[in-house]
Amino acid sequence: MRLCLNIDHIATLRNARGGTEPDPVEAAKICERAGADGIVVHLREDRRHIKDRDVWKLRETVTTKLDLEMGASDEIVAIALEIVPDLITLVPENRLELTTEGGLDVVAHKEKLKNVITLFHNKKIPVSLFIDPVMAQIEASKEIGAEMIELHTGEYAEATTQEELQRLLKEIKAAAQYGKQMGLEVNAGHGLNYSNVSGVAAISQIDEMSIGHSIIARATFVGLERAVKEMIALIK
Repeated sequence: MRLCLNIDHIATLRNARGGTEPDPVEAAKICERAGADGIVVHLREDRRHIKDRDVWKLRETVTTKLDLEMGASDEIVAIALEIVPDLITLVPENRLELTTEGGLDVVAHKEKLKNVITLFHNKKIPVSLFIDPVMAQIEASKEIGAEMIELHTGEYAEATTQEELQRLLKEIKAAAQYGKQMGLEVNAGHGLNYSNVSGVAAISQIDEMSIGHSIIARATFVGLERAVKEMIALIK
């Protein structure tokens, strides 16, 4: 199982003070040296953390894989087509949200998403869709040409009882199995931390984890390299 590390909140910390520190590009280098299999950034329409310049610099310096998370707006699509990252992950985006609140409704927006995917495929960029672990969403993702899905684990991460945790974990596992049966690569992420990641990591059908906030938070106490290595040890 691979770990791709979201470094958005390095940029959040930089932007809180202004200036250039800490630099997401330097953070990406440390994460790669520590064993991360890829770097994830979300270029939001409001640019609340990652800026356009960050993505361009990361495209030049990342040596593993650059996964660009983004909404399907015309502006961001045009930028992504210029940058040509190694992977596009399409996510829902709401300007009022603190963080992504759920998966894409692929069923309701098939035509628009299919057109966007076609644009990226014309540039030979593979596309992953961030969806809830729901069979109809998986089927729709396959139908419109996505190579991958990323299962939204936020509800699981917020479970407050063991019974709820196990129920949601079963849903994620069933969705991962179904995704594999449909011929999709299956990733997972959102809200995962050092306490809850092991349950998801035990699902053999999941190829890759996308984790960010908890690792950056841990890094404030132990340093970024150690925080990355600790998470890799848990998922591998």
